[in-house]
Amino acid sequence: MCLMGQNELLPMVQSKNLTLSFSSESSIEEELKRESTADVITILISYLVMFAYISLTLGDTPRLSSFYISSKVLLGLSGVMLVMLSVLGSVGFFSAIGVKSTLIIMEVIPFLVLAVGVDNMCILVHAVKRQPMELPIEGRISNALVEVGPSITLASLSEVLAFAVGSFIPMPACRVFSMFAALAVLLDFLLQVTAFVAFIVYDFLRAEDKRIDCIPCRKISSSSADSDKGIGGRRPGLLARYMKEIHAPILSLWGVKIAVIAIFAAFTLSSIALSTRVQPGLEQKIVLPRDSYLQGYFNNVSEYLRIGPPLYFVVKNYNYSSESSQTNQLCSISQCDSNSLLNEIARASLTPESSYIAMPAASWLDDFLVWISPEAFGCCRKFTNGTFCPPDDQSPCCSSDTGSCGLGGICKDCTTCFLHSDLNSDRPSTSQFKEKLPWFLNALPSADCAKGGHGAYTNSIDLQGYENGVIQASSFRTYHTPLNKQIDYVNSMRAAREFSSRASDSLKMEIFPYSVFYMFFEQYLDIWRTALINLAIAIGAVFVVCLVITCSLWSSAIILLVLAMIVVDLMGVMAILNIQLNAVSVVNLIMSVGIGVEFCVHLTHAFSVSSGDRDQRVRDALGTMGASVFSGITLTKLVGVVVLCFSRTEVFVVYYFQMYLALVLLGFLHGLVFLPVVLSMFGPPSRCELVEKQEDRPSVSLRP
Repeated sequence: MCLMGQNELLPMVQSKNLTLSFSSESSIEEELKRESTADVITILISYLVMFAYISLTLGDTPRLSSFYISSKVLLGLSGVMLVMLSVLGSVGFFSAIGVKSTLIIMEVIPFLVLAVGVDNMCILVHAVKRQPMELPIEGRISNALVEVGPSITLASLSEVLAFAVGSFIPMPACRVFSMFAALAVLLDFLLQVTAFVAFIVYDFLRAEDKRIDCIPCRKISSSSADSDKGIGGRRPGLLARYMKEIHAPILSLWGVKIAVIAIFAAFTLSSIALSTRVQPGLEQKIVLPRDSYLQGYFNNVSEYLRIGPPLYFVVKNYNYSSESSQTNQLCSISQCDSNSLLNEIARASLTPESSYIAMPAASWLDDFLVWISPEAFGCCRKFTNGTFCPPDDQSPCCSSDTGSCGLGGICKDCTTCFLHSDLNSDRPSTSQFKEKLPWFLNALPSADCAKGGHGAYTNSIDLQGYENGVIQASSFRTYHTPLNKQIDYVNSMRAAREFSSRASDSLKMEIFPYSVFYMFFEQYLDIWRTALINLAIAIGAVFVVCLVITCSLWSSAIILLVLAMIVVDLMGVMAILNIQLNAVSVVNLIMSVGIGVEFCVHLTHAFSVSSGDRDQRVRDALGTMGASVFSGITLTKLVGVVVLCFSRTEVFVVYYFQMYLALVLLGFLHGLVFLPVVLSMFGPPSRCELVEKQEDRPSVSLRP
């Protein structure tokens, strides 16, 4: 159908200056398959850009004379390979135990683990570069691990635990993603503190031995290389000097501190108000390629079609026996209860803007009661032998035993099923109901009787076991009002459930609604509660890990505050950018907890182990870790995210480029602007004492 529409119908209607929009049952599936490969090149380019930046930022300040020695392409490649191995290990483990991976896992987790893993790589390499040149490489590695190892461990374990709690999410997509991500980040951390540390040793030995990067078997022996003191990065870089000499002094001004606190607090309060405007849902158009023919189809359906989807109210265990009053509790004809189900549906249809019910329900029960009524002469009829007599305009008009046909094919010897005296207040007895219901469901509508149930109600009743006086399930069909936006679908489903709940409580019967789209929107009814609970658990888990590792309630509380502000501000940005709340955005929010830790932990740890007053300790922390946070965390993620804006699929642009970009910018601002100000004003006391100085670097000892 799709191929014929594109190759034959489209040229035909275009020649007539018409517009054709079409879709088939397989259209969305086929377009999603095409979408899964449409952005492979974009994702690969994003990874390559991140790899190129890693290689550049791990190396020393580029110098033409020694760049082929000081560069870290081989080290960066080894780090990327460790990331890929950790992802493959996670996928392999869960595949072995029967957990299937999804498209979001294969596209997002490598990017996530690479973004998280690069941070640790940069921090480790930069920490080794800061060590005195006189120490052997083993001593420099040891000192570097003492300096940054606790913060790396703290950040990694916090991320692992933040993702692990997501495995309790009832949404399958979020739960599986969290499981894969938690194990991948854990494996990446273990590989980095073991294998990558070994790679660092080999790479620094290579550089000190004047061997070419990527070709370590080639050794360079030249005066320029021998005299280059930049190899190994002994001198603080430009970014580190900026952080310590310009950035930190500006933030130490009291006027700047007050302005920063006021601005960030105002934005957080605004984000709390804005986050209430984030709507649940996922527009179908956004997950399809921009050039998909279904884009026009969905646009035209939303703009021109004004028919809502069918809505069924299903009643379970309806007792139709004469001793039960449930018949009058359901029907809407004469002698039925005023608050019956069908009467309540009719009343709800008078307020469609809140009930989302467009019209009264078509009722098989009402039509059946009318069909057997003595007033409906042409409906329920029987031969003298008690078998069903069809209407005169339908064949066969004869009973199984011949002799019941008159001239012109009109059935003779047919009478109405019941007289008024045969019924009890116009209601059938249990045996009458049981006998005539199959007749009604097999009766075709005719000119004499339009109430025949065949066709209209064939699938409305489950007759299995109905002989016992109870119909296990039956449905009453109406229609929703026209639904155009995702929030309309969610609200209509919520309204139908609330209506069914009230009716069930009032009638003491089990009633539930159903429509064809409910299975897709079930997740959105509780997605806010699910998202908030799991975000709270993730942030709480990070707090517990920080408290256990740092043994400082003060530091853990500050990290908790900054992390919560990042998440809240990200939700405010979602409202500004009209990003909906769904499985993808919930995954991103949970992921923001893990990534946001990176912007907070390293600087807080460096502050806690430095000496002096708070302003001096902030200056030292920014001088040592500020450059690593900016170049190794912020810029690494930024260069990889920017590539995603060229994606052909809107879902990548909205949920990955826009949300990741907002997360990186918010993390950078909170980690390098807000957090230093908070530490300088309310930071915890130092955990170290100054005992001696060696050259320009003080050595420190931890308090017992």
